[in-house]
Amino acid sequence: MVVSVFVELSIVIIIAVIVAGIMRLLRQPLVIGYILTGIIVSPYFFNIVTPTDAIATFAQIGIALLLFMVGLNLNPRIIKDVGKVSLITGVGQVIFTSVIGFFIGKFLGFSTIVSTYIAIALTFSSTIIIMKLLSDKGDLETLYGRIALGFLIVQDLIVIVILMVISSIPAGIDFATLALETVLRGVGLLILLFLISVHIFPRITQAIAKSQEFLLLFSIGWCFAIASLFYYLNFSIEAGALIAGITLSLSPYHYEIGSKMKPLRDFFIILFFISLGSQMVFTNISQYVIPILIFSVFILIGNPLIVMVLMGLMGYTKRNSFLAGLTVAQISEFSLILIALGVNVGHLTNEILSLVTIVGLITIAGSTYLILYANKIYPHLSRYLGIFERKGEKVDEHKHHKDGTYDIILFGYDRIGYDILESFKKIKKKFLVVDYNPETITKLAKRGFDCKYGDASDSELLNELNFSKIKMVASTIHNLDTNLLLINKVRESNKKAIITVVSHQIDEAMKLYDAGATYVLMPHFLGGHHVSTMIEAHGLNLSKFLKEKVAHVEHLRMRKEVGHEHPLHEK
Repeated sequence: MVVSVFVELSIVIIIAVIVAGIMRLLRQPLVIGYILTGIIVSPYFFNIVTPTDAIATFAQIGIALLLFMVGLNLNPRIIKDVGKVSLITGVGQVIFTSVIGFFIGKFLGFSTIVSTYIAIALTFSSTIIIMKLLSDKGDLETLYGRIALGFLIVQDLIVIVILMVISSIPAGIDFATLALETVLRGVGLLILLFLISVHIFPRITQAIAKSQEFLLLFSIGWCFAIASLFYYLNFSIEAGALIAGITLSLSPYHYEIGSKMKPLRDFFIILFFISLGSQMVFTNISQYVIPILIFSVFILIGNPLIVMVLMGLMGYTKRNSFLAGLTVAQISEFSLILIALGVNVGHLTNEILSLVTIVGLITIAGSTYLILYANKIYPHLSRYLGIFERKGEKVDEHKHHKDGTYDIILFGYDRIGYDILESFKKIKKKFLVVDYNPETITKLAKRGFDCKYGDASDSELLNELNFSKIKMVASTIHNLDTNLLLINKVRESNKKAIITVVSHQIDEAMKLYDAGATYVLMPHFLGGHHVSTMIEAHGLNLSKFLKEKVAHVEHLRMRKEVGHEHPLHEK
């Protein structure tokens, strides 16, 4: 038995590697590859996976670890920092999507309970996938990225409540009959765990953290203990794992816990999605083709429109509303977990699980391309999106300058731009700073600098700026397409302006020079060049190198004071 399970898992993992590799080439999230692997090894295709308790247990562990990791990043203190727009947009999108989704389900002939499950599943977007895509694009610090992350957190908090409610309702009972005792038991348990996390855990984790191995073991033990406790109190294991993560999110060591548990989570969650794909039923799926298409279109188009309407009413620009809206154009892994839970408690059939899973595959794949190429899609739709934008001053414009002509425009201030800005001040030229981080703009405005919130990849923003009389344009942005767009916009009206940009690749640097860049800064090579220059200038004179050290330490302290840190790179 043990050997057969091992061989079965080995074959499944090998197939998953191949399918996931194809997904990487297509620039798709690997979760799609895992579900497709499950379909391939299911009884409907190669019949490699047979229902076993071992596979089901591995899948359950995967769900628990995934939700525990999500909980680690849901520090309750973040709620007050989410902001008005994230709270209103997150709650509003959940309400409107679930209501519209419910009536679509009823229109398509589904029962009330099935329509309710599907409607709720359609409301949630994938925090993990969206964070990965925004991180790859470098948009996590943009205004729309912060808003999107904010309403995704709001969605995750709503999920906690829904998972606890659904897992406490036995099969065949109506939602309205949910006992008050269950609600009180859940609230009491949450309060108790919150008090433990605030008053007890900080001391415990401080002692445990001295051993990284023991910290990992304690975290896994806490996750499984709380998940099991919730199960025996008639809640779901999923809700318990999520709450266990949240209680540890208040610990100063939650980053270390998360980094150590990530490989473990990644392995077991692969088995969950493979198991999910293997459970899909295709015998009667043909009758669900129309519902699948309607629900997919609703998620890909309807969800973004809901967010755009809400943000437009709150006074945001159509561009930020559009970009934030695209982040909800897919359903979440929570949606699949929710439907799987409905199957487990007897509320739903495997056909409904198959329906929602296919909707998930379509929307995750579609939204991935929409988000990755949003900056190229937006210019083609911009003229039609004006109906989502209120007239007058926008709350996200962050304009801290007077209209007029500038000698220099700097795109991107943080890190590299800091030193460039100091040079601008010394030569006493009139300059404007453009940055996509609203916090950076606020800090610069307080220091009295002319600055403007905006993204250099936004052609509408570039059209607003007067490049005809500019003397110099400096970009600290690393994206090739953005720099090429910027160079082309400047050269259209100004052939003599100095244009400096940044690149990390030699081939890209040559393309930028060919497009009209005056100078391409390459930070990776600049460091070695700087050291060689010091060696040539100082030889082996220790005192001169120590003077360089003193000057560098002072420079780093100044950087630290203004909040600069070395950028982190994902491996």
